[in-house]
Amino acid sequence: MSFKAMNAKEVARKVIEKRELFILDVRNEDNFADWKIEGENFDYFNIPYFELLDGVNEIIDKIPADKEIIVVCAKEGSSVMVAEMLSDEGLTVSYLEGGMKAWSEYLEPIKLGDLKDGGELYQFVRLGKGCLSYMVVSNGEAAIIDATRMSGVYVEFAKSVGATITHVFDTHLHADHISGGRKISEATGATYWLPPKDADEVVFAYKPLEGGNDVVIGNSTINIHALYSPGHTIGSTSFVVDEQYLLTGDILFIDSIGRPDLAGMAEDWVGDLRESLYKRYRELSEELVVLPAHFMIIDELNEDGSVSEKLGTLFAENHGLNIEDEDKFRKIVTENLPPQPNAYQEIRETNMGKITLEEEKQREMEIGPNRCAVR
Repeated sequence: MSFKAMNAKEVARKVIEKRELFILDVRNEDNFADWKIEGENFDYFNIPYFELLDGVNEIIDKIPADKEIIVVCAKEGSSVMVAEMLSDEGLTVSYLEGGMKAWSEYLEPIKLGDLKDGGELYQFVRLGKGCLSYMVVSNGEAAIIDATRMSGVYVEFAKSVGATITHVFDTHLHADHISGGRKISEATGATYWLPPKDADEVVFAYKPLEGGNDVVIGNSTINIHALYSPGHTIGSTSFVVDEQYLLTGDILFIDSIGRPDLAGMAEDWVGDLRESLYKRYRELSEELVVLPAHFMIIDELNEDGSVSEKLGTLFAENHGLNIEDEDKFRKIVTENLPPQPNAYQEIRETNMGKITLEEEKQREMEIGPNRCAVR
């Protein structure tokens, strides 16, 4: 039979379109248990590649004949070897081009909607990491919010829609992934905005983003209104875009709420988190569409692969917004924290500009699942 490469974009379409796929993951068992490609109609079999060095006869009966098959490993090499052996046994298989590293970095751009006075809003879905970033486009100008380190994707996409990037924002100092904000700003000359309360140790120039800042994109009346909403970090800032969308950063997710401990300040910041969620957000229109900076599970994806929900729906259905007793809220939040993100302290220092690391090291630091939410 034969084997071929399947790239991350092709796998992403299978995730979004809920197609069937059988994944033979040949990474170590602990790596597979910690983080894998998730799809609603995916089936899995995990066996470390070194157990297959003498051949694949022992697993042939575990591989379905009626499903599309992809072999996955960390960087690609092992999956090519296993795919070739399966092909020699008569199976038609693919391997993931670039391995899980490529999957971690892939961004799927999705148009969320048109804005009132012209322009569009796009969401970039990083399926392998759970990161969500945004681009507001109007009259030939673009603003980017919470960009990942794959900065070239945003620059090229802006060109493809005929826009020049004029503003770049981070809702907070990220600890789970490396921001592309500064790199995009340097490449395009765009103004880079950061919440000043998160930027005490930042060693590069930025424009302070504070509650009440309105930034107009293009010549239309698209205001990006900054709303101070601490809790995940002391500087966390939300955005109301076009009076339609609420970009919540890592404060509020579709199925959970943000964790307050990534700077070691859980006990101090949990009160800020509650005030942002239970007071500041309650003053906003329930018709606003919530657009978070992360998603937790594949079930949060909409039919088109985007992640969004009306604020009013989250007030009704998100458990983290419905804990009336403040002491109980504090206990639940501080006692249900997942493991810290991989290399989170180094990631924070990179985002402050304190350290500069090679691209391969940055990739390694980000490998793994999203861990920004309270469980």
